Amino acid sequence: MNIVPKHVAIIPDGNRRWAKVHGVSEYEGHRQGYEAVFKISKKARELGIKTLTFWGFSTENWNRSKSEVKGLMHIFEQMIDRYLKDALKDQVRIIHIGRKDRLGDRLIKKLKDAERQTEHFTKYYLGAAIDYGGRDEVIRAIKKIQNSEFRIQNLSEENFGQFLDTKDFPNPDPDLIIRTSGEQRTSGLMIWQAAYSEYIFVKKYFPDFGGEDFEKCIKEFARRRRRFGK
Repeated sequence: MNIVPKHVAIIPDGNRRWAKVHGVSEYEGHRQGYEAVFKISKKARELGIKTLTFWGFSTENWNRSKSEVKGLMHIFEQMIDRYLKDALKDQVRIIHIGRKDRLGDRLIKKLKDAERQTEHFTKYYLGAAIDYGGRDEVIRAIKKIQNSEFRIQNLSEENFGQFLDTKDFPNPDPDLIIRTSGEQRTSGLMIWQAAYSEYIFVKKYFPDFGGEDFEKCIKEFARRRRRFGK
């Protein structure tokens, strides 16, 4: 495989529909879905992909039932504990993208601790998009500019990125965005960074999306010719 994307972002859709098909709870659907995160992360590192982002919880997901949200937050806490062990072993820097002001204290502490313990790694990067929305990110970036000493007259496409959540990524713009479950929309993931991203929409629900499926997407990406407006 000659061409490997530097940054892949994944919209892991279909956990609840998978649960319905298999006659299990939504919580179990989400739990099985996030088991797939570890398989895909391992495969990504094997393929030499430097940056991988998972969109775990959107700004709109707060509209779901309180019980489902509570279950998801519990899963995120468990995931961070488990993923941190792999990150420390494989030199993966964990970066949370999204808001921290609405998450529970325990989850925030775990996110900050994971970021702190891995901040010196440069081999691989994992973007954990929790309470993230593309429009929300842009608005927050504008507010950061307003509250800083930065002169708005000097704002450009190149330096705007330093105010986005992805500012510490070596490759903030995803080369490839994958969405599972057959839905063909981006839902605003990285609307600034994804201007020239390639998209692949997979029919499988996320819990059924494994390392081999991920590798197929990478091979499909390698066959495409990216023009970047040229």
